[in-house]
Amino acid sequence: MNDNLSADWISMSDKGLVNTIGSFIKHHRLNQNKSQANVAKDAGISRSTLSLLERGDNVSLGSLIKVLRVLDLLFIMNIFKIEKKISPIEYAKLQKNKRQRARTKAEKKESTINEDLEW
Repeated sequence: MNDNLSADWISMSDKGLVNTIGSFIKHHRLNQNKSQANVAKDAGISRSTLSLLERGDNVSLGSLIKVLRVLDLLFIMNIFKIEKKISPIEYAKLQKNKRQRARTKAEKKESTINEDLEW
């Protein structure tokens, strides 16, 4: 991740961030040659709500998601995906228990007999 880009987001006010989101939505809507009325109708929101979003005013998160879906921009939600991470110790334990080779039935039977005789 570019540190300068990260620093720009951090230094932005909440209003600045909301304005950036609104500009993003408007840019993509216009690139797709869609009117506010069409996008709003397809998203199931009012045109005035879409207008508020594009101007950087407060709208519900649900409205934003609906608009992202209509504009086929839900891929930006990937940043919010949480991936389960495993610790190196836990990984080593899993690897230790992993099967290393296949046994024939005769080897398995002999192994069981030897264990019973405690050899």
